[in-house]
Amino acid sequence: MQRIGAIDTGSNAIRLVVAELSESWQVTPLESIRFPIRLGHDVFTNQRLSESTIQQVVDAFLQFRRIADDFGVTKIRAVGTSAVREAENRYLLIERIFQTSGIQLEVISGEEEARLIHMAVVEALSLRDRRALVVDIGGGSVEVILSKGRNIHSLVSYPMGTVRLLQKLGGNGNIQPQSPDQFSLLVREFVEANRSRLEQQMAGEKPEICAGTGGNVEEIGRLCKLLFNRQSEQAALVDDLAKLIDRLSRLSVQERMRLWDLRPDRADVILPASIVLYTIAKTAGVNVVLIPNVGLKNGILLAMAEEMAQQHYLPRRDQVWESAVRIGKKYQFDFKHAAYVSNIAANLYDQTAKLHGLGKEERLLLEIGAFLHDIGHFINTVDHDRHGYYILRANHVIGLSPRQQEIVACLVLYHRKALPFEDAIEQHELSPADRLLVTKLSAFMRLADALDASRMQRVVQVKMMGEKSAWKMHLIGNGDLSLEKWAIQKRKGLFEEVFNVSLDLD
Repeated sequence: MQRIGAIDTGSNAIRLVVAELSESWQVTPLESIRFPIRLGHDVFTNQRLSESTIQQVVDAFLQFRRIADDFGVTKIRAVGTSAVREAENRYLLIERIFQTSGIQLEVISGEEEARLIHMAVVEALSLRDRRALVVDIGGGSVEVILSKGRNIHSLVSYPMGTVRLLQKLGGNGNIQPQSPDQFSLLVREFVEANRSRLEQQMAGEKPEICAGTGGNVEEIGRLCKLLFNRQSEQAALVDDLAKLIDRLSRLSVQERMRLWDLRPDRADVILPASIVLYTIAKTAGVNVVLIPNVGLKNGILLAMAEEMAQQHYLPRRDQVWESAVRIGKKYQFDFKHAAYVSNIAANLYDQTAKLHGLGKEERLLLEIGAFLHDIGHFINTVDHDRHGYYILRANHVIGLSPRQQEIVACLVLYHRKALPFEDAIEQHELSPADRLLVTKLSAFMRLADALDASRMQRVVQVKMMGEKSAWKMHLIGNGDLSLEKWAIQKRKGLFEEVFNVSLDLD
């Protein structure tokens, strides 16, 4: 049995959960610790973490290290979300944590945060093939996820987390305005301003299930049971949310603490959390919000177990492909050409396995890069490779890690002519090994794209034959293949250079 740990460094608190992995990689939580350190108070007011807050976080991580060691934890993954992402001095925090505790804090995107949360919800609720809306209410952001079964259809991170709303609408940086009713009105107006974006994301699709996650949502479940005599804390009726908001708006923070046994760091954020959850649920047209009592930390544990079982991170093909298709359609790409180039690139890759020695992960990245290589045409045909790169920096392919996403974006950037990374268009964060990988995969993309130079998919079969440094390509197709053969001669240079071979047409 192995033991692992997950740390969620959020905007309102920091949490550690220790779990045990069975021989079949099932996760069983053993211990959970929470420190109410409000990073968002600093960041959403001054864009920086104060020295006192940094020291509190460092001290918390030192305690986490001691707890993990006591439990015999062999692997820890620590992530930072909205407040850490936005802190101008986040690298100082990351360095201090690592130097004192040996724990590497990883700053994750809103998309990766949502993916991990969704993974935990799928595990807890057994969604199967049902359409689901998952709402995670954090201190800095709110993740809204639409999915069917295990596959995410869309996800959007909204900047209306509870701590952020307190700082933004509290007036002069105060944590709580004088009038709860006035604050409630301000929050309603702010959240309503995002309603049109929510409606656009949902696109008229009514979910079959709505699930809410996060500490505030769990507290809302408890209050609904307490105040409205419900049977369970793991569900909240939307009508009850409306009544809860009305009651909260009439009470001060101190009164909420005294009457309903709320912690100070929960009593001040429970009102905006309730308003956000109610607005999203009403917009989606659901009557009840399920509360599975899981969150980001549970998703981290599941992802760790999955990675350890595979020994490396290999994304689920169906999730990645579904997301890629949605991005392609969003930017009005030529589906037939995209699918053809992707299939041809994979075929060339498979036939030259002894030449490149790469594996399944790299094959999938090649397929996705080839599939999305022309999305930059949506902006302008001129420099569409560069435009495609920028599009993929802004549109996450769900299921890919940040590193994998950057590799795919670079494949789109270098699918045409320039020697990869020679022109230094962007300050890439890829390692030298990953830059070489991009160069190798770009060679296959250029050949595959050339084989559909006519955009008529004339080549129906490609045969790659080679020994050592001499390779030949034999084409079987319909009609005149002169254009495709000319394009291959023009674009085979990178393949020959990176693999140190010659490539001739048979």
